[in-house]
Amino acid sequence: MVIKGEIWHGGDLAKARALFANAPEPWIDLSTGINPISYPLPPLPQSLWQRLPGADDEAALLAAARAAYHVPESAGIVAAPGTQILIDLLPRLEGHGPVAVLTPTYGEHTRTWLKVGRVAREIATLNEVGDAATVVIVNPNNPDGRVVSKQDLVAIAKQCDARCGALIVDEAFADFTPEPSIIPELPPATVVLRSFGKTYGLAGLRLGFAIGDPALTEALHAAMGPWAVAGPALRVGATALADSSWLAQAGAARAADAARLDALLAPHGRVVGGTALFRLLETGNAPALFAHLGRHGLYLRRFQNDVRWLRFGLPGQASEWARLEAALAGFATSGPGPA
Repeated sequence: MVIKGEIWHGGDLAKARALFANAPEPWIDLSTGINPISYPLPPLPQSLWQRLPGADDEAALLAAARAAYHVPESAGIVAAPGTQILIDLLPRLEGHGPVAVLTPTYGEHTRTWLKVGRVAREIATLNEVGDAATVVIVNPNNPDGRVVSKQDLVAIAKQCDARCGALIVDEAFADFTPEPSIIPELPPATVVLRSFGKTYGLAGLRLGFAIGDPALTEALHAAMGPWAVAGPALRVGATALADSSWLAQAGAARAADAARLDALLAPHGRVVGGTALFRLLETGNAPALFAHLGRHGLYLRRFQNDVRWLRFGLPGQASEWARLEAALAGFATSGPGPA
């Protein structure tokens, strides 16, 4: 189902304050899938803020990204100020024919194809691809963590290639679970998107990548124009992507946090999936639980396509875990309150 009108995104604390004007501050924003423990920013020279981004800085970032994501030498890679701009640009540059988006998933994928006049269908299973020339898959998926196997991705890529289309795989949440990534075996007619800010807890840096045929990545680079990525983002990204020890330690810590969150949520419904950065709860009490936690200053992600769903990001500090645990215990004790 294509959602009409506004797409609900996480991270909008102004909306949270409007909904729950009397909630205690500070708010705990659990509505995003962003690592709550961010990568420690390296010292940045003042010159990075005073000059235009340099070609050497961009080359260093792309080299670090190639190594971190295991990009084949034959593939192209381009950096962008966040993956959203790449999601917007791909429909203007990529192929012809109908598009299929495996859903439920990030709502902007369907919308960007519709905005340029393409026929885009939302499908529930890969058996419904039909005559689509281009197929969009988020892997692991947001919000339920669904994973499509490499074997299935390769088969779909071959089908898209034969139809002069493309397989677009959004791997925004693949950093902590890289096994399903299609990048090392990148088939023809395949474009992979990678997000930096979610894993490294630096979403405000605005940094993302597209990996695919060099002609396409060069076209994306040209469409964005010169100096698309800010100099500080180039430097921070290159440093963080080369820090494999931090990534391994953060991945193990967030997996433990996700298991802890599952245990807290289990009495309130069914945890239907997620990733190491978020968990998806299904419950008939979702509207009441959303309102209850909102009144306690905890903001969750709701869904227009299924009112039974609530997505929980991870708390960061011990005090945030304590507030969430106390609020959930209060809901279990009192039952659903007024919305």
